[in-house]
Amino acid sequence: MKYIGAHVSAEGGVQNAPLNADAIGAKAFALFTKNQRQWFSSPLSKTSITTFRENCEMLSYKPFQILPHDSYLINLGHPEKEPLEKSRASFLDEMKRCELLGLDRLNFHPGSHLNQISVEECLTRIAESVNIALEKTKGVSAVIENTAGQGTNLGHTFEQIRFIIDRVEDKLRIGVCIDTCHAYTSGYDVKTEIGFRETFEKFEQIIGFQYLKGMHLNDTKKDFGTRVDRHENIGTGFLGLDTFSYVVNDSRFDNMPLILETPEDSLWEAEIKKLYSLIKS
Repeated sequence: MKYIGAHVSAEGGVQNAPLNADAIGAKAFALFTKNQRQWFSSPLSKTSITTFRENCEMLSYKPFQILPHDSYLINLGHPEKEPLEKSRASFLDEMKRCELLGLDRLNFHPGSHLNQISVEECLTRIAESVNIALEKTKGVSAVIENTAGQGTNLGHTFEQIRFIIDRVEDKLRIGVCIDTCHAYTSGYDVKTEIGFRETFEKFEQIIGFQYLKGMHLNDTKKDFGTRVDRHENIGTGFLGLDTFSYVVNDSRFDNMPLILETPEDSLWEAEIKKLYSLIKS
């Protein structure tokens, strides 16, 4: 079963996210549990928590269909002590918010070395940051998103992601989210049928499909290997429709949230319908 949706607004409270998802025909959704441009927000109210859970139940959204995303400010591999501690505190807060909402995963961008420490040291810090958060929470998995590798951002190779996983103590609570735009611009050819097959053969060999907890379905404004992160609407960028047809017709991507983060949210309802239409009977 394919669960396709989008990263919907939680404006006015997290309880509105499932309503917004249902309004566009989404069978999965992503959300920010707080303002993604702020380090910390007010605690979730009991009313928001209860209503979020009730709305999810009413609209048949189970935890495995929901992929919350953490703040863009967080850098779990930061080379400096104070910003690293701030990032770790904020990430822990986000994990706890997911715990309160009954969610079982939190998607995050790994981190950046900022040309101040080595790649290996940064990746090690990221794993340490994850371990700290997992030790202080229950039931929520930390889900590493592959990146385009823009600037000093890490997580743009499967080997880097595996390096983090290997150093996370609780292997049952670490996962991966693959973004199609990021994969292509970081150098994985998910555009062609052969390239798509080879990419996910590498994924299985290096990481393993048991760790895949979701996908971001985005076309790209930038071409192969440019290492620039610029999303485009489905079928209108360098990927075209074939990549998304490969995803929706592959059983390895069943039973997980497949999330649109395309730039024109007014098109999400149509894009969801289009993606479902690509499924071959």
